Amino acid sequence: METLGLLSGIGHLPVDVARSARSLGYRVVAVALVPGVDAELKGTVDSYHEIHIGKLGSIIKALKKSKVDKVTMIGKVTKEILYSDGAIIPDLRAIKLLASLPDRRDDTIMNALVRELEKEGMPVMDQTVLIRPLLPEPGLLSKRRPTEEEMADIEFGFEVAKEIGRLDIGQTVVVKKRAVLAVEAIEGTDACILRGGALGKDAVVAKTAKPAQDNRFDMPSVGVRTIESMLAAGASGIVMEAGRTLLVDRERTLALADEHGLFVVAR
Repeated sequence: METLGLLSGIGHLPVDVARSARSLGYRVVAVALVPGVDAELKGTVDSYHEIHIGKLGSIIKALKKSKVDKVTMIGKVTKEILYSDGAIIPDLRAIKLLASLPDRRDDTIMNALVRELEKEGMPVMDQTVLIRPLLPEPGLLSKRRPTEEEMADIEFGFEVAKEIGRLDIGQTVVVKKRAVLAVEAIEGTDACILRGGALGKDAVVAKTAKPAQDNRFDMPSVGVRTIESMLAAGASGIVMEAGRTLLVDRERTLALADEHGLFVVAR
């Protein structure tokens, strides 16, 4: 039996991954990297640790002590903690890693973390191996269909989201009448949606994978929390990239969208 190290952020997705991995015969060792990790995760895995993401040396030590064979990284860990005073107190290994970076773009940070894990003999898995059923098929996923005007914003928003992904800025945009209201940066998807909603109601959210998306980390996802943010922002619906964006807790997510008359499209 192989042992999988699950580096977990916020959201229900780590729970889905843990269940999938165990169904495939893995022993699962989870490390909760930030406060607020789904409480259900602890009872879903074989071993559970809470180690802040800044304690890289301790994380690696725990994984090695548990004889982890490979690692997957899943769940939301927003990068603004790198810029908030006192939010993160890194250990020596994390300090050395951060000091070695030419910049602090998402892919730069994540690739450096992958290299650290792989130096210790723990390769990082393609996330989609464990959660392929969560990748939606193309088409309308909700009951409500977008209007003709919303379809134009779907096409426009999708292309803009792809472009900011190409530049490694973010994965989400909020658009209305083919104008960009908000672009996701380091603050994350939910904050981007709320910021867009403050500028215009009935806007369309677009979320895509980066053109050069590394499936080992930072796969885009849409779930209940995304829909809740859209409701708070007064958005009309969302388009996600079919086959490359994770639809988390699908039944609850789509039920919430249908209850409030939002459209959900996979393109």
